[in-house]
Amino acid sequence: MELALDYHSARALLAWQIELGATDAIGDAPVNRYELQARLPKAAATTADAAPIKPLEIDPVAVARQMAGAAGSLAALRDALDQFEHCELKKGARNLVFADGHPGARVMVVGEAPGRDEDMAGKPFVGRAGQLLDRMLAAIGLSREDSVYIANVLPWRPPQNRDPLPAEIAMMTPFLERHIALVQPDILIAMGNISCDALLGKRGITRMRGTWHEAQGKPVMPMFHPAYLLRQPVQKRAAWADLLEVKTRLTAG
Repeated sequence: MELALDYHSARALLAWQIELGATDAIGDAPVNRYELQARLPKAAATTADAAPIKPLEIDPVAVARQMAGAAGSLAALRDALDQFEHCELKKGARNLVFADGHPGARVMVVGEAPGRDEDMAGKPFVGRAGQLLDRMLAAIGLSREDSVYIANVLPWRPPQNRDPLPAEIAMMTPFLERHIALVQPDILIAMGNISCDALLGKRGITRMRGTWHEAQGKPVMPMFHPAYLLRQPVQKRAAWADLLEVKTRLTAG
C-alpha cells in the first residue's frame, strides 16, 4: 500500500535530494536497487566474484640470459649481476664475488661458489683453498696478477657452504657464459663438479679430470677443487698431472 505525501512533505524530500547532489530525474517512480540487483543473472556478477587473475610467472633463466647478453663489458656484466633480483642467495650474502686476476689472461679458472672468506673479501679463492690454488698455478709459472683470471659459477655464497641447487646453477650459467665470452681465454680450468656441471652439463670429476673437454669453443680441463685437495692430499699427484697438461697446452698454443 503506497502512502500519499502531502505537498509540504514531498517538497521537503525533494529539497533534501537536491542538497545531496541530485540534479536530474530519471524516472517517474522510485526504483528499489536492492531488488534490481537480486534479479541480475549470474553471468553479470561483479568482478569481485570472478576468478582471481594469476600474476605472470617470471623465468629467471630467461631474465638472466637477457641481462647477460646485453652486457658489453666486464663492468657492465658485474652491474647486471648486481641488479639481478631472482636468486635468493643474494639476500644472505655480504658481497657479490665477481672475479679476480688479469682480464686479458690466457687461462680462466672457474670455481664453484664463494666460501666465508670470499664472501667477506668480495673476491674468489682468497681462503686456504685460494692459497693452495695460487701455489698450484705458480708451480707452472702462472699467477692471478698477470696470467690467470678467476671467476665462480655462483657470485653469492650459499648458506652454510652447501652445494648450489640446480635452479641456482641454471640461472647463473648465462652470466658465466657471457663472462667467458668477454674474457676470451685460451684455456678454461673447471675446478670441481659444480663448475663441470655449469660448463659441460655433467658431473663426475674423478672420471673427467685429466681429459680435455670443450665448452663455448674453448678447451676445458676439469680438475679437483683445491678445497678437496686440502681434505684429500693424496690427490695432489693427479692435480699436478692436470697442471702439466695445461702447461703443455699453453706452450703448444
